[in-house]
Amino acid sequence: MSETRSNQLRGDEAMQERAEKWAGTMRGHQADGIALAHEDSWAGPGHTTTPPRPDREAFEDDHLAPLATRASGAGERVVEEEPDPFRTCFERDRDRILHDTAFRRLAGKTQVFVFPADHQRTRLTHALEVAQVARSVSQAIGLNVALTEAIAIGHDCGHGPGGHASEDALTPYVEEGYDHAVWGADVALVPLNLCAETLDGVRNHSWSRPAPATPEGEVVSWADRIAYVCHDFEDAVAANVVTPDQLPPLVRDRIGVDRSTQLGTLVRAMIQATADTGRIGMTTYYAEALAEFRRFNYEEVYLRPASNAQAEAVIAMLQALVEHYAAKPFLLPDGTELEVESSDAFRAAVTYVGGMTDRFACRQAMALLDWERDRLPVGIDV
Repeated sequence: MSETRSNQLRGDEAMQERAEKWAGTMRGHQADGIALAHEDSWAGPGHTTTPPRPDREAFEDDHLAPLATRASGAGERVVEEEPDPFRTCFERDRDRILHDTAFRRLAGKTQVFVFPADHQRTRLTHALEVAQVARSVSQAIGLNVALTEAIAIGHDCGHGPGGHASEDALTPYVEEGYDHAVWGADVALVPLNLCAETLDGVRNHSWSRPAPATPEGEVVSWADRIAYVCHDFEDAVAANVVTPDQLPPLVRDRIGVDRSTQLGTLVRAMIQATADTGRIGMTTYYAEALAEFRRFNYEEVYLRPASNAQAEAVIAMLQALVEHYAAKPFLLPDGTELEVESSDAFRAAVTYVGGMTDRFACRQAMALLDWERDRLPVGIDV
């Protein structure tokens, strides 16, 4: 038998052994009347009682900051629900968003670079980084961490494909315009029946919007800006669009040149400012540096000629898709009863196209509109 064939047989035997070992764990390991994950499992909380949700809410009430948002029962929802026996209302909101398709599709939506390389951010990883920054601040200043996380992971669920260019593309077709923050709260996340405080934080996370109604929402507004300014710069450096040496001295000297240093500095600045003043924000010393950092990103990354060309391609493609679906509403989910090119048909088309991932939108443009590859945003590989 050849050495190659012998190696193949050994590989097949090893694969079969692994498969049998894995299959043998189907039912877990039985002990004390329950199934355990591991044969040598030992872990437990050390007691046999579990604090019910009302007890946990009472603990929150005693330990959170005076103006932190308290969870209460099932929360204020459009459709009333029975409270969960163990989770608070904001923990349920966070969990619902995490499992929702609108959140999952963020993995296929542009943050800065359309069709990013393996190590560049997507809209989903941006949301997770915002949640990390927001949690760090919220926990340190005594706010409701579960509400903070729910707002943070849901804050961009209204974004369309192709980044902020989608807002320009879709705005003409709906009366109120397409603002990703408002659309996320009032359209994309509506099926989840979330609490009013969660939806308010999503709706008003952008600085151009009214202030959120909760301090947790205010934290997410800052965390969003901190996260994207730092990680968009890191991605731009990795893509050879800019170099750390180009950062303005104000940014380099006050908050640093690498993401870890920048995030740590800005998070601590927020915590310290809150401790000193009782208000959620940042001292002028650091806020000026963050503003200068954001200005630099706009000029050198977001509005560079290549980005503008991408935006134009995204706008043309998305508008062509909306107009196609509005003219043929039977192609839309639940669109068979819609009148051709009616306002309802356009709204349904915007909802459908706005929910698409970058790649699916490009595939639909090629399949339905016969678009050639050279009309698509650069980087697509379908």
